[in-house]
Amino acid sequence: MVIIFFLLVFVVSLPFWLLGAGNPVQLLPGLPLSALGAFAPALAALFLTVQSDRLPGAWQLLRRSFDYPRLKSKSWLLAMLIISPALAVLAYVVIEALGQPLPDPAPLTFAVLPLAVFFFIGALGEEIGWSGYATEPLQKRWGTLTAGVILGTIWAIWHFVPLAQAHRSVEWIAWWSLNTIAFRMIMTWLYVRGGKSVFGAAVFHTMINLSWQLFPDNGSFYDPRIFGLLTIGLAILIFATDHFRVTNLPANGR
Repeated sequence: MVIIFFLLVFVVSLPFWLLGAGNPVQLLPGLPLSALGAFAPALAALFLTVQSDRLPGAWQLLRRSFDYPRLKSKSWLLAMLIISPALAVLAYVVIEALGQPLPDPAPLTFAVLPLAVFFFIGALGEEIGWSGYATEPLQKRWGTLTAGVILGTIWAIWHFVPLAQAHRSVEWIAWWSLNTIAFRMIMTWLYVRGGKSVFGAAVFHTMINLSWQLFPDNGSFYDPRIFGLLTIGLAILIFATDHFRVTNLPANGR
């Protein structure tokens, strides 16, 4: 059913991609109109859930949008909140160190709250599907790492049409895809280890988009090469550390 879900996500996205074709309207700087397709994963997941579990199953899936009690502790939510902003700050430092001039970051104001709500709603439109519907079947069959890579690859490919409509170059999209796959690897690890909370995944997803949009000049100085290398480095560190921890547990602690 997960393969059918992936195919259905692309089918449901087609009208949104057509809406964005040749349309200069942007929801935000760098965010074409076709980004409204963010709700396609949720729509696909709900449709398939109704087919298998009827309306009660779909309602249960929707309720997971605010399943924060699943989070094992506040530290997991804190990690979901700070990882992406921390990477953005590090990327800013690295870009400056490489000699590329950057404008000073804009001070945070209450104006960021509507933007955060906007991104959180869009994140739920995706994570009800990616996390709530697809992650656990993939993780049970392939393990957390492979599930993250599979989901991240599909996630990146799914964005290719909107990115092309935003006039991104092939090189830009390639580095952005590395960043996206790495972020999904981290998100999948956080989701599985942190209690399998769709709300938590949506918070993490929100912070990815918010950090991009708040990067100097509405993300116009965002460098996907630097972000991609930093994020994949963090993903490798997380999985290597987790593997070392698990393999070194005493027999009675497994």
